[in-house]
Amino acid sequence: MSDIVTEFNDYRAKMNDKILADNNKIIKRIFNLDTNAFSEGTLDVKTKELLGLVASAVLRCDDCVKYHLETSYKLGLKKDEVVEALSIATLVGGTIVIPHLRRAYEFWDALESQS
Repeated sequence: MSDIVTEFNDYRAKMNDKILADNNKIIKRIFNLDTNAFSEGTLDVKTKELLGLVASAVLRCDDCVKYHLETSYKLGLKKDEVVEALSIATLVGGTIVIPHLRRAYEFWDALESQS
């Protein structure tokens, strides 16, 4: 099995560098806003990551789901916490979210197998 975590991170980094190299003010501000939105505030960072994960799953953005899964993993969230958040996403988003749920489980397993 290919290393889906490394492949995802390498591609994401390469393309983000390419996008940001264009020096578009709007795009750079959106990237900055995204970074700042997930920093510590009234809500703690773990809660914000779970919110981002739920929103990403409901919106069916696999790249976003992978990003929030990895960040959640690095923050020390446990599988049962992530699964509970994903269960809310599936409830809210409906059965259309199930294929994304499958890929989320696969990615989480890959994260765990790296340790």
